[in-house]
Amino acid sequence: MDKSNQPSHEVAPSSSCLFRAVGLFTGNMHLCGEWVKKQGVVIQLLDCVFRGVAQVMFVNNPLSGLLITAGLFLQDPWWALNGLLGTLVSTVSAIVLGQNREAISAGLYGYNGALVGMLMAVFSTRGSWYWWLLLPNMFMSMLCPVVSSALSSVTSKWDLPIFTLPFNILVCLHIAATGANHPYFSEVDIQPNNHLHPSNDSITSLNISQLFLSVPVGVGQVYGCDSPWTGGLILLALLLSSPTICFHAMLGSAAGMLSGLALAAPHRDIYSGLWGYNSALSCIAIGGVFYVITWQTHILALICALFCAYMTSASSNLMSKLALPACTWPFCLSTLIFLLISSEIPAICRLPLSVVSYPEENWRYQRQLKASEKAQHSQQSSSQEEALLKKNGGPNVQLVGERGCNESV
Repeated sequence: MDKSNQPSHEVAPSSSCLFRAVGLFTGNMHLCGEWVKKQGVVIQLLDCVFRGVAQVMFVNNPLSGLLITAGLFLQDPWWALNGLLGTLVSTVSAIVLGQNREAISAGLYGYNGALVGMLMAVFSTRGSWYWWLLLPNMFMSMLCPVVSSALSSVTSKWDLPIFTLPFNILVCLHIAATGANHPYFSEVDIQPNNHLHPSNDSITSLNISQLFLSVPVGVGQVYGCDSPWTGGLILLALLLSSPTICFHAMLGSAAGMLSGLALAAPHRDIYSGLWGYNSALSCIAIGGVFYVITWQTHILALICALFCAYMTSASSNLMSKLALPACTWPFCLSTLIFLLISSEIPAICRLPLSVVSYPEENWRYQRQLKASEKAQHSQQSSSQEEALLKKNGGPNVQLVGERGCNESV
């Protein structure tokens, strides 16, 4: 019996060590963050930059940020360079302005800069390695903490996040200020959407393989990338940090793709992921990040993703009249609406911003909170019973005891 039990005792420590080792690289990599605080400024900045790149997808993990950065370089090295520069400038600007250091370390002052730098390069018609573009890139990225701090002073009254509103404001400001005919910083000429569809667009002409590839491509379009390999690396980075976030990213992108088919959108727009990226972000935000993940919030996340797809169509049509891109305006507007809803269902529980983390950690926090409340309630009940007994006095207790004995006889 001793020999038969011996292997199980050897496997248990090895499996626990394996789970502990995996835990070092998943989630928020908290131990890595504690180690980084003791290192030099360069390592701290690198950690902030990679966390900022990942925070675009609500992920606070530097390893995930490194994988996403690799995907961006796979798409276009010039775009990736602009994105990293925007993240760095935005982070340094937040430090100079004296913003919250914990928020800076978590990358919350870097992700808007990453999108600003990346999308300014995407919308530029000057091609790759046009070095003059770095000047407006750095200036707009430097303004990201300013706009973020200003918006936070307003949204904090309702305990709401600012999402990518600074990115939307600054990129639209840059494109509106330059335009397609600017001699130095010309932008993509965005034509009004007159609902003109190619004649060969029909259900029978659908390419099923491209339709399936549009799901990872839609996730990659959050960063302005249309390569399925980039989208696949981003999904891998999300899976490393949180399987729940990865699942909801694919679910939201698929919901956007199906909505595009339902609204008879041009097939090229669906294949390129333009219908999926806003829905993917909305589905992640509602599906476990700002709400505790339950089957009710899971359904709510899917509804939000579908609603965001309709918002994407409407925003694209309206903003194209002004020669402006939709960016992530649909995601911001639709998700804020769903975060402001009130419900008497206990399972639909929005977390305070101060405790928001990745979905699995949010779920554990909610479980611990309920357990502590239950223990506190039972402790209060027992203390009230003791006080009641003391108030009744000894004779009553003795009488109850005698009565109980007589009943037992």
